[in-house]
Amino acid sequence: MTWADVVRTAIAQLRANALRALFTALGITVSVAFLVAVIAIIQGMNAFVADRIAGAMIGKDVFQVRRTPIAIGLLDDEALSRMRRRPRITERDAAAVRAALPDAQAIAIQSGWPTPLADLDWNGRTLGNVIVFGVSAAFQDVQDYRIEQGRPLTDLDVAQRRHVVVVGNDIATQLFDGVDPVGRPIRLRGERFEIVGVVAPKGRVLGQSFDAFVLVPLPAFEAIYGRRLTTVVSVKMGDPARIPEAMARAQEAMRLAHRLRPGEADDFALSTSDALVSFWRRLTATLFAVIPAIVAIGIVVGGIVIMNIMLMSVNERTREIGIRKAVGASRADIRRQFLAEAIALSAVGGITGLLAGSSLAWLVAALSPLPARVTPWSVAVALALGAGVGVLFGVYPATRAARLDPIDALRAE
Repeated sequence: MTWADVVRTAIAQLRANALRALFTALGITVSVAFLVAVIAIIQGMNAFVADRIAGAMIGKDVFQVRRTPIAIGLLDDEALSRMRRRPRITERDAAAVRAALPDAQAIAIQSGWPTPLADLDWNGRTLGNVIVFGVSAAFQDVQDYRIEQGRPLTDLDVAQRRHVVVVGNDIATQLFDGVDPVGRPIRLRGERFEIVGVVAPKGRVLGQSFDAFVLVPLPAFEAIYGRRLTTVVSVKMGDPARIPEAMARAQEAMRLAHRLRPGEADDFALSTSDALVSFWRRLTATLFAVIPAIVAIGIVVGGIVIMNIMLMSVNERTREIGIRKAVGASRADIRRQFLAEAIALSAVGGITGLLAGSSLAWLVAALSPLPARVTPWSVAVALALGAGVGVLFGVYPATRAARLDPIDALRAE
């Protein structure tokens, strides 16, 4: 028999027992669908974090000088303890970085972690859980904020410790409800501030708004919250290609400012948007470690089902095997025939699982804020799993069929 004959016969057997083939391949289908859907969501999230969240929090042409790295949550207790003993990033550090990078487009200071939340009060109304940033005026340039109403914070506002704020678009729409907020007084932790500007909307990401914030001049912010919060220096270079060289100069300036000897480790961190993406991917790596174990269980169960069904098929078709051997079919022909049927069964499960997983990923992306992206490598893995299971669990039934004695097989009823 040629391979074409083998494939045609295998497909004919599947059509003749379509319902049984469907249920036999169900374990493979479910496992592959789960694999494709979860990988699609994780890959979509990775791309989303890289394209939207990281870009919104730290621009691609921006790097930060921080007290601790972004991925501090992944450190062990000893490393975390060392990080907590690091000195705060101060305005003197920002001045040192500014002197080392005269070609930077903007260098800003902002209040760092933990970012405080506050209630805003105006005319008897209260808006809760608003993020409050204490910033220098350049922070608005670093973040590419566009002022939709009023004016931005200025260096004079910062120098004179003025009680003025710039608010995100959600504050203007939710708290003031159609009233022009510019020039209106609000209360923040009991202190009176005047709104001087409203930032154009930045949008929502995964249901989280980027427009529910208040920008307060850094000295006024520190007067309310104190100076114990970690500060961050953000540097906007304008061109991502210039970031590595600028980070090297900033690192040298910081080491001189902190009087670190040669060989001493840095007591600060330099971070880019890539660090945030890397942090996210390290978190999702745990999922990638768990997924294969879950899928493997389903695949093994599906493979055992296929093997049992193929063994049952051998018993049912014993007389057929005897007739084929009697008319000249070799052991290799019989082995190829049953192995092809097992591979076809698992391939059907793999293809069906691929379609189901892709559809599920699309449905999740359409009905929820979670993005999804089916990647070529996940498609290849799904198809390879389907074919591989057929080979692995089809060998024994095919070998058993090939070893049947033709005389005994012909006597079978």
